[in-house]
Amino acid sequence: MSHHASQAQSAYSPLYFLASLGAGGLTVTFFMYLMFWVPHPGRPVPVFEDILAAFASGGPTMQAAIIAAWIGIAFFAALNLKSLGWNLAALARFRQTDAYKALRSSNGETTLLAAPLAMAMTVNALFIVGLVFVPGLWSIVEYLFPMALVAFVLIGVWALSLIGDFLGRVLSQGGAFDMTAHNSFAQLLPAFALSMVGVGLSAPAAMSGQTLVVGVSLVLSTFFGIAAVLYAVIAAITGIAAMLQHGTARESGPTLMIIVPLTTVLGILFLRQDHGLHTAFSVHDAPGETMIFLARLLAVQVLFLLLGATVLLRQRYFDSFVFGSERSAGSYALVCPGVALSVMLHFFINKGLVTAGVIAKFGAGYWSLTALAIAAQLLMIGLVLRLNKQHFGRPDHPGAAIPAE
Repeated sequence: MSHHASQAQSAYSPLYFLASLGAGGLTVTFFMYLMFWVPHPGRPVPVFEDILAAFASGGPTMQAAIIAAWIGIAFFAALNLKSLGWNLAALARFRQTDAYKALRSSNGETTLLAAPLAMAMTVNALFIVGLVFVPGLWSIVEYLFPMALVAFVLIGVWALSLIGDFLGRVLSQGGAFDMTAHNSFAQLLPAFALSMVGVGLSAPAAMSGQTLVVGVSLVLSTFFGIAAVLYAVIAAITGIAAMLQHGTARESGPTLMIIVPLTTVLGILFLRQDHGLHTAFSVHDAPGETMIFLARLLAVQVLFLLLGATVLLRQRYFDSFVFGSERSAGSYALVCPGVALSVMLHFFINKGLVTAGVIAKFGAGYWSLTALAIAAQLLMIGLVLRLNKQHFGRPDHPGAAIPAE
């Protein structure tokens, strides 16, 4: 990030944490190459040794895919950390301002949840970096799981305390919440943060061999997963009511598609729980059930992508905030749905269609569907680089910058 006064510095919003989140999400999209293309017998995820073995024995296509994954994971994990560090420093400065006090007494208070959301994503991204680049990590992984659970619980407590501040304020005194400014899905951000904590807490359920660790992981991830679902349902229903009345807030248009990352994250949470139930408690799911579960999630995602695209195009959002001179921190919310769709497609193709025997792995049908996941990923890489230049580069027209809501 540059040191001169960029748009992000002069009009700071906690939504800039979404820049860190997007980079973390792209780290995951590159890990999908390794997860589903590199053989990892006896382990739920590929580790350094598996990847090296596949690179040594694989053909040029496999080697190219592994090199792309290595570069992508290293680059976007570094960008994720850099952006997180920048945001934490900027947020500390922002807390001293009158703008922060105003934020704490408005609907926008929930934008503060972007911080624990990004933090939880960073822990997930660092775990991927460990798996991919650290030799021998799997031999000590059982010691890491309790530490990971503690880290995610602490982030979860941070998120819950921010939600408590907000709900305590708006539910204890009348008129504290502005329904006319609720005309978007911006209020689903707390649900997204809770789901990200939940998916982190569910990882040991899928990977640990200790029944106690799996059990604790299942119970804790269920709590945060259910909290996310309840919050999302209430915020979405009230948000739709406000949008029908007042139209969608133009700057918050991208939030219409927040349902997409929410369903991907919750989908992975439930898949990890299923795996834990299967290995530790002999609860078995048929491949066809997993396929239809993922198909239903994908259906929800496509519908909300269509809804979001319809509104954004009508409001000419891209003309102004992506390709134009106007700037809004909320435009980083566009990255999450594309990233989430890419990841969900990988899961649907591999854990759904291939496992159920609908298509053959590495066949023509497989690659034509996987091409959609890679296309979404490449589009989002382009978007992240474009937005970073726009928001963190030297401002072309200082006058054109608008403060983010």
